[in-house]
Amino acid sequence: MKCKILSLFLCFPLLMLAQQKPSQQWLDQKFSMFIHFGLYSVYGGVYDGKPVERGYSEQIQSFAGIFSDWYGNTAKQFEPTKWNPDEIVKLAKDAGMRSIVFTSKHHDGFCMYHSQYTDFNIVDATTYGRDLMKELADACKRGGVDFAVYYSLIDWNYPHAYPISSHNADPLTDEHYEFNKKQVEEIMTNYGDISEIWFDMGSLTPAQSKDLYDLVNRLQPQCMISGRLGNDYVDFSVMPDNKYPDYKLGIPWQTAASMFDETWGYRSWQKRGSIQDKVNEKITSLIKVISRGGNYLLNIGPRGDGSVVEFERDVLLEMGKWIKANSEAIYGITANPFDHTFNWGEVTTKNGNLYLFVKKDFYGKDIGISGFKGSIASVKVLETNELCDFYPPKKYGDDWNIRLPKTTSELPYSVLKVSFENGFAILPKIIANTVLTPQNSSPVFGHSSLNYYCGYKSLIGYDWAFNTTKRHINPEIMFSENELGRKIIVEIDENKQNITLNSSNKKIVSLVQNTVKWGDLYRRRSSMVFGNLPDLEGNPNITPDDRWTKVNQFFYGKIVTEEVLPKSGTAFLQEIESTKEQKIAIEIKSGNALYILLNGDYITAHFSPDRVNSNQDIVFLPLKKGKNQLVIVFYNGFENELSYKIEPLQQWTVYTQKLSSSKLNKEKQFHTLSVRGANPISNVAPLRMNNIEIKF
Repeated sequence: MKCKILSLFLCFPLLMLAQQKPSQQWLDQKFSMFIHFGLYSVYGGVYDGKPVERGYSEQIQSFAGIFSDWYGNTAKQFEPTKWNPDEIVKLAKDAGMRSIVFTSKHHDGFCMYHSQYTDFNIVDATTYGRDLMKELADACKRGGVDFAVYYSLIDWNYPHAYPISSHNADPLTDEHYEFNKKQVEEIMTNYGDISEIWFDMGSLTPAQSKDLYDLVNRLQPQCMISGRLGNDYVDFSVMPDNKYPDYKLGIPWQTAASMFDETWGYRSWQKRGSIQDKVNEKITSLIKVISRGGNYLLNIGPRGDGSVVEFERDVLLEMGKWIKANSEAIYGITANPFDHTFNWGEVTTKNGNLYLFVKKDFYGKDIGISGFKGSIASVKVLETNELCDFYPPKKYGDDWNIRLPKTTSELPYSVLKVSFENGFAILPKIIANTVLTPQNSSPVFGHSSLNYYCGYKSLIGYDWAFNTTKRHINPEIMFSENELGRKIIVEIDENKQNITLNSSNKKIVSLVQNTVKWGDLYRRRSSMVFGNLPDLEGNPNITPDDRWTKVNQFFYGKIVTEEVLPKSGTAFLQEIESTKEQKIAIEIKSGNALYILLNGDYITAHFSPDRVNSNQDIVFLPLKKGKNQLVIVFYNGFENELSYKIEPLQQWTVYTQKLSSSKLNKEKQFHTLSVRGANPISNVAPLRMNNIEIKF
């Protein structure tokens, strides 16, 4: 019994540490260095005397078709004698970066550390003979910079792994998976504190992802685990390469960016262009990320001799000058607190101040800011401390107007610090009526990922702000067959209710005849990445171009089965004419995944973590009067065929369930209501409650 009690006490600190993720230090990093450095760096993007223009240069073995033994022999030429870990740390610090993520092993399987499980590593396979990653980890500790690692889940050198594929999203054999576990264990054990582990590629089973997730948590409970581990075992979500969301996320997240979109590893023949243009581009990207609450991970690709490319060094140093001058608006901040953006730029906030990142086009002009309650005390340019004139709202206007000084700066943004006399309060979008719907909510998003190609924008919650003269409300929630049996948490002001949607109170709703006309239908191939819809989402008026094919005969309500390749999507564009504003219902049968937009707006998206090959959804569509455009993306992640159905419904069932009476906080200027999933399988799992309405 004493031993059992002692074991519990010993485990308790580990459990407490695990619950501390994410640490405030990780959230506050904001800007970090990614380093793609490995055996591929020797090639510099060139093979057999010719530039390899296809694919990333760190994957030159694959794209140039280099035999494995020839590629392995390159280790004899790998002598990174110009690599200086202390200089790398100094460069990161001078650039304003708070951590370094180093490629311990990329897809080629060559380890940049001394692995005991393969001789294909920098100590045993090269004349260099030193554990380069250990030296960098030690330099980071000396320099006060967090150390982190990238680890490829695929391995082209391991004999029991799948062979090189065109997509790198291969499953792991049992032998390969056990090999990966051993390597992750030695990395987590032998290299000090690791702030994050950046898993990449592969297509693991849910059990494999969970096992690796648990392994890292057991060995380093504060180490953040990237979403590319897959199957939604995630401490922080990772956007697709070089992608920047135009929406806020309600979970920790990161964008990883290369200096050039074409490659991450060193490319000797890369056209680099103007340093200032690249500085402007990357400052703009940094601002996009931090203003939406994320961390920005910017890559460098050293040469095979270990030296940093001068262009990349100079870009980082120039960025560092701007970041140092504006650090108050970058580190330790929270995202744009408004539920809207401004045409002049982006916003962050900290310690009761607003920080406005104003585009160069607005230098010397007036900008407007609204959506808050409070009185501005001063506005100054952070870099120069120059005070700006400002004017309170006019009698019939809502904007505070701020006049920017003129400047000849070549930098893309100037940062203003807005201070207040007695603080400020954000005024959210207030719902005037007492019907809360997904369409009038402030949605909360995550980024779900079963693997790299199965990543997508997942809706994880709804928030509303509303006004009422009532002191108590008696809410009712309406929902469809989809939501029966689902468990949710409804929070009204500070009061939470755990709800199971299980009502026998239902009614049949019928479509009013001759009010809806289903018009032309088009289809096209969609991206290999499920959630990549750049020209569809946010576009309420899509003009079908030559990528779309008109479907002349489609049997609505019938199941269609087609032979398709895995990792492929099909998008349908359906035109719908409505004589009035109304809600209609459709029934959708889909394969592994489904993404639905109406008039450019997000309705729902989901990808079954169980990888089922058939999903059934009832979807309520809030049509506007006149022309509507419905986009349905069917996605096949794993199968060799796809079955789908689109069926307009003439009748559908709406369930109604009473919630507990809630006393409202009379001190509040407005009241809040939120809906979240109860005990979701992960913090990025989709809520899938797009049919609900709440009335009171």
